[in-house]
Amino acid sequence: MIGIVGIVIVFVMVFGGYILAGGKMGLILKALPFEMVMIGGAALGAFVISNDMSGIKHTLKDTGKVFKGTKWKPDDYRDLLCLLFELIRLARANPVGLEAHIEEPEESSIFAKYPRILGDKEAVALICDTLRSASMNYDDPHQVEEVLEKRIEANLHHNMHGTHTLQTIADGLPALGIVAAVLGVIKTMGSIDQPPEVLGKMIGGALVGTFLGVFLAYGIVGPFAGKVKTVVEEDAHFYQLIREVLVANLYQHAPNICIEVGRQNTPGHCRPSFTDLEGALKAAKQDAA
Repeated sequence: MIGIVGIVIVFVMVFGGYILAGGKMGLILKALPFEMVMIGGAALGAFVISNDMSGIKHTLKDTGKVFKGTKWKPDDYRDLLCLLFELIRLARANPVGLEAHIEEPEESSIFAKYPRILGDKEAVALICDTLRSASMNYDDPHQVEEVLEKRIEANLHHNMHGTHTLQTIADGLPALGIVAAVLGVIKTMGSIDQPPEVLGKMIGGALVGTFLGVFLAYGIVGPFAGKVKTVVEEDAHFYQLIREVLVANLYQHAPNICIEVGRQNTPGHCRPSFTDLEGALKAAKQDAA
């Protein structure tokens, strides 16, 4: 919702200011369809050239994050801590019993309590693979920690594809606007025998191309790229939290300490209070019993 509000503000302020200054929208509206075909079409073509089908789908999907915001909400962080707490307790009490949960998480009664987390393949794989590694009795927890860090970095790099692509488009739009403006000037020069009032409108129409390229770059596409980057980086904290808790488990800290480490590393606006988390953990213990 906030994304839509931002777009409305951009359009109202830019075109409202233009109209208040005495500008006429007729000239812009007349030239806009043709300039948009040239600039938007060239940007779309360049986007298709520089991406495969997977990259195209990824970027189009990422644009939705501008309006949807982050995937993981405060309740999800609390649920993640409860899920990890149950798994760690089971791993300490009954390592053999844990195997069924991490080998087939879709059939796990523990994972089933947290459907949003279960629906995220990367989060489930990260949890299950790490707990499986812990069951192999690694001599050095740093080995697992390093593997986790590289995996999370690789996942973040992949998820950043959309924002990099959008930023590349934003960087190219002003130049494409100049291309459209130059074509407009060429058209104008072909009609140099026309009266000044006609040439003035033609030159004004050509300048719409420059305006449109810069406006789309810095008013729309660039902010889209920035928003997607912010959302992706914030969602990455969810996977970092998994790493923090499970690494603490590798060092054989008590389950409550492992979870407190995770709580402390949760982003401030999503961090559950100690009291709320303690109540959720007690409820999880009762359900397990």
